[in-house]
Amino acid sequence: MKNFCNFVSRRAKCIITAHLFIINIMASDWKDRLGVVFSTKPDFQYATDGEETIATLPPAKQNLKVWLDRLKGGRVATVVRGFVGSSDDLQTLGKDLKKSCGVGGTAKDGEIIIQGDHRDRVVDLLVKAGYRAKKAGG
Repeated sequence: MKNFCNFVSRRAKCIITAHLFIINIMASDWKDRLGVVFSTKPDFQYATDGEETIATLPPAKQNLKVWLDRLKGGRVATVVRGFVGSSDDLQTLGKDLKKSCGVGGTAKDGEIIIQGDHRDRVVDLLVKAGYRAKKAGG
């Protein structure tokens, strides 16, 4: 904090803010080391497990479902769910689908979201690329 609080009410507010900040840091650190409570070794460094890399299944073994999602304001989005693989492969597939449809969108959290109602076209593109894809939802 650049300027230390001079007044009692402002000081209390600063202390509470600093305290909450420390609690948030400790909480996120605590989640990383769930199995270790205490160590007497002075130079102990807890090593967290790295993220496991997910092997991307070949297109013939992917079981993708293409949904039509209605958003607020009357907007519609095409959502591809069920992709099993790394985020890089998901980004690549999403980029190819967005380019083929000529629209924007995103690929994250195992889903590809494409702006607009392009469900039929996306299913055709995925089937031509060798994926097992079908329409889902109403």
